[in-house]
Amino acid sequence: MRVMSNAALSAIFERMADVMEILGEDRFRINSYRKVARVIGEMPTDVGVLLESGQLADTPGIGKSTLAKVEEFVRTGTITAHQELLARIPPSLLELLRIPGVGPKSVKTLYLDLRIRGIPELKQALDDSLVQTLPGFGEKKAAAIRRGIEFLEKASGRIRLDQAFAAAQLVIDYLRQLAGFERIQPAGSLRRCVETIGDVDILVCGGKATPPDAAADGQTPEQMIEFFTQAPFVERVLGAGGTKGSAIIRTQGPVVQVDVRVVPPESFGAALQYFSGSKAHNVRLREIAVKAGLKLNEYGLFEGQAMLAGAAEEEIYAKLGLDFIDPLLREDRGEIEEARKHTLPRLVRLADIRGDFHAHTTATDGSATIEEMAQAARERGYDYLGITDHSQSTVIANGQSPQRLARQIEQIHRINGRLKGITLLAGAEVDILADGTLDFEDELLADLDIVVASVHSALGAPRERVTMRTLKAMDNPYVTCIGHPTGRVIGHRDAMDLDLPAVIEHAARTGTALEVNADPSRLDLKDVHCKMAVEAGVKLALGTDAHGTGSLALMPFGVATAARGWATKGDVLNTLPLPRLRSWLKTKRP
Repeated sequence: MRVMSNAALSAIFERMADVMEILGEDRFRINSYRKVARVIGEMPTDVGVLLESGQLADTPGIGKSTLAKVEEFVRTGTITAHQELLARIPPSLLELLRIPGVGPKSVKTLYLDLRIRGIPELKQALDDSLVQTLPGFGEKKAAAIRRGIEFLEKASGRIRLDQAFAAAQLVIDYLRQLAGFERIQPAGSLRRCVETIGDVDILVCGGKATPPDAAADGQTPEQMIEFFTQAPFVERVLGAGGTKGSAIIRTQGPVVQVDVRVVPPESFGAALQYFSGSKAHNVRLREIAVKAGLKLNEYGLFEGQAMLAGAAEEEIYAKLGLDFIDPLLREDRGEIEEARKHTLPRLVRLADIRGDFHAHTTATDGSATIEEMAQAARERGYDYLGITDHSQSTVIANGQSPQRLARQIEQIHRINGRLKGITLLAGAEVDILADGTLDFEDELLADLDIVVASVHSALGAPRERVTMRTLKAMDNPYVTCIGHPTGRVIGHRDAMDLDLPAVIEHAARTGTALEVNADPSRLDLKDVHCKMAVEAGVKLALGTDAHGTGSLALMPFGVATAARGWATKGDVLNTLPLPRLRSWLKTKRP
């Protein structure tokens, strides 16, 4: 059984919930399956191992019926109930769920009333003006579905976190040109720094308004939305109402859907909380509100008709008896329980970072010299920078021979002699070879301050082999950390089939750090694995994998990923001042 089975099993439960909703079955069971899908999808340990140990039966959200289905999946690779549900609808019907704005309820109506079984038939029904005649649809929804199909056919899917931030910044900078936009705040999964983003949500507020539908400086919400939808970067307007505008925008990267909402000041905090999500976190908050006899929505927290909170997020959490929960933690992974007990961690922040452990230069495949990288790091306020060029086996990156590395170490020492305000750490990104040995001999590794050991070849090898390579590398006393441990490239290459629980346990035993690669195309370790490492007492080492001075600016993405994994300042190696860092680096060495 492999970890990838967790994702497959999670997808099955999610699909079962979709089909049941299309069929109009019991809402409680539908929600139960969606929760199971989320719980299993976030498990860092494969379900087969947890099932065998008995831990799965004690997992919240996994009942007897679910346990039986998991057992069947582990045993046979399928779930009978899933197959039976799929048999009740045309297979192509599920393709409709890929259309933005089309959910199971809409699919149910399209199927029952118009016998639509797939996207081609839906396009024909739109052309025949049949969709808008359905109950609950109308002209606007039919047009939105048509635009959704066009977007689906054009867009490539979810985008990286950095691409989403770039799109959001483009819109925010533009909106700030209009007088009246007093508050502009990204929301949604972007605010939570999820590794990939579907669309970008932005909330805006025009300050106190009199009358209620007029913003400051005479700008009405309609005018604010119109200002956005007429922006020069807007490629297509998907919708523009009184308080919301949706558009496809052009960026230097992919096309992105951006939704802008105008929110009144008295509800801005409630809307920010609501639209930031996650859905699972919000469901928990609403449950707490209901038990207290209150109502929580995007407009505020209410007791009857009286608004108790709404202008600020902090007020809402406080009224519910909770400490304020950082958006990075809002995934229903235990944060609500900790907020109730006042034991939430103080998350690591960018200001805590004193250096970068992973940077390349023109010695291999970088675009800047050692001196240029040092200058750029000093300008970022760093105390130290690790120079970690590739080792000889990475031929495609002009990896260094032992002789070249020895000369580079001497060069770094000479540069340090004249540098002010920053210290360079002599290092290398050393390939972990097929048998788990390293690309350089220990005698040379001993001359380095830091060693980042990485797998760059045969990433598709069997689980036992890739795990063995990583474990054996950590046994080497000169290995500081394992670089981009799973080897994934988001949207392009899956992670290695690595036994991460075993890797994390061995890292704790050997005193080896695990890298959080801050490159947004990697973010490796991912957040749930960071949490697992933190709980095991493993240090995280943040590195940008910079191949030029500009890439040093990627550090915030690594910090956010570590923080999403509940990492504190004390869990991250980069937060140590240089003398303490040097002491830590010596602890593993003979």
